[in-house]
Amino acid sequence: MNLRDEGRLRVLQALHTTGGTSRPELVRLTKLSRATVYALVTDLVASGLVREESGSAESANRSLGRPAQVLVLQPTAAYAVGADIGHTHVRVALCDLYGVPVWDHVEAVEVDRAPQATLGLAAELIHQALRECAAPIERVIGLGVGIASPVDSDGALVAEGIMPGWTDVRPGWELEQRTGIPTQLINDANAGALAEHLYGAGRGIGNMVYVRLSAGIGAGIVTSGQLLIGAGGLAGEIGHLLAIEGGLICRCGNRGCLETVASPVAIARLLRDSWDQPVAPDDLPSLLKEDRAGARRAVEDAGAAVGRALAGVVTLINPELIVVGGDLAAIGDPLFTSMRRAIERRALPHAGAQVRIVAGELGPRAEVRGAAGRVLAQAPHALAIMNGADPHELPA
Repeated sequence: MNLRDEGRLRVLQALHTTGGTSRPELVRLTKLSRATVYALVTDLVASGLVREESGSAESANRSLGRPAQVLVLQPTAAYAVGADIGHTHVRVALCDLYGVPVWDHVEAVEVDRAPQATLGLAAELIHQALRECAAPIERVIGLGVGIASPVDSDGALVAEGIMPGWTDVRPGWELEQRTGIPTQLINDANAGALAEHLYGAGRGIGNMVYVRLSAGIGAGIVTSGQLLIGAGGLAGEIGHLLAIEGGLICRCGNRGCLETVASPVAIARLLRDSWDQPVAPDDLPSLLKEDRAGARRAVEDAGAAVGRALAGVVTLINPELIVVGGDLAAIGDPLFTSMRRAIERRALPHAGAQVRIVAGELGPRAEVRGAAGRVLAQAPHALAIMNGADPHELPA
């Protein structure tokens, strides 16, 4: 083991985790000698991976009477690309080392039956982002792709009935071939959960659930700060939990799934059939603003159905927070109140009383930022290699 390479990695990991700290604090965090830390920092600053900033009053070096120099990673020393492939859109963002988008673009497109055209568009947007930001591809750590389908542990889609044109398509492999960037595939709800946990409403929360209420319904579950994936990669698919015995046939093939009663598509279909007039999912916010009684009742019933499904999750994993994202999140209280009541009624009482329900902070950017954020977890290793470390010598 090359001790200098391992020391370099420890310093980069500490800076990545803390977001910035001083040399003395790096000595404490890395458990390396003062001389080693100071030498490694000098090397990293010279290479452009780390920069110095004036510290705050709280971090002042009192013995010398002057502010400590805070070391931070250079945000544009490397990048991660995030892509969000939904049922009706493709979004791509180029993010800096802190997960902040420096380029972001979304296009409406029919996705479910057009995998090759969709992947071609995603690759085109990725190349456009790199060109317009003058970001060399060798400084891109990787590409994270969130997609509106269950994703198996080996990167295959469980797409039959959900994204019918994508059966046997391997989007991660395809995009890696088209872009030359190492690619990771993740379900969109899991990507949203990571984003809200890292950058949004769930910052600092170790146990939380992110619920995506859009054309598809899914959940991403964070326990003890880690994303719960499941044995086959399929944890969190609450949209396919039973909501109504003998209900409508779901696109997954089962009957009465939560998606058939609580998605924006399902709510709009119910109102259309009830009122015998056209109603689109995008009409729901304006119908509620007009205080249409039928629309309010349909949304409240949908919230109750989601709450019943989440009550079991609350009892099983005891989260502190439920973050609601997706198209329905903008509805707010009419939806959330029904969810809370159903959880309080059906969950273990103490667990139900502990959990809070809030809207996500990242809106439609959540999934693309979470996909990039998953890649950025590898940033310290990637930066160490950029600074000359032998990848075969670095600990996993």
